[in-house]
Amino acid sequence: MASNKTSTGPGRLLIAIYAIFALAATARSLYQLSTKFTEAPIAYSLSALSAAVYILATIALARSFNRLATYALIFELIGVVVVGTLSIVLPADFHHASVWSYFGAGYGCVPLILPIWGLWWLSKAKRA
Repeated sequence: MASNKTSTGPGRLLIAIYAIFALAATARSLYQLSTKFTEAPIAYSLSALSAAVYILATIALARSFNRLATYALIFELIGVVVVGTLSIVLPADFHHASVWSYFGAGYGCVPLILPIWGLWWLSKAKRA
């Protein structure tokens, strides 16, 4: 297999973090959708969307589909900013924090930092 930027140490770390977030967000959103959906339908629908984006980003990064990964990370960054803003403006709709609500504060703001790091990494991969 030809070497690429995502097959190196930092690239593997990025993919591993995305994989962990994909698994965690998927499990959490499935639980929320199946047990608590009526409490906060907007928040839990957005939680499911974040899980789908993490899955897509993980696969795109792991398979070196750089264009798809770039689109997924841009969508993720926009999602974190929009959902973070909504969660502050409409806190009643976010009874339990989702991955992107409050700009990912419950996750150490990693959901806000991760797409920025990923986009930076992909820009370096294009130059190499």
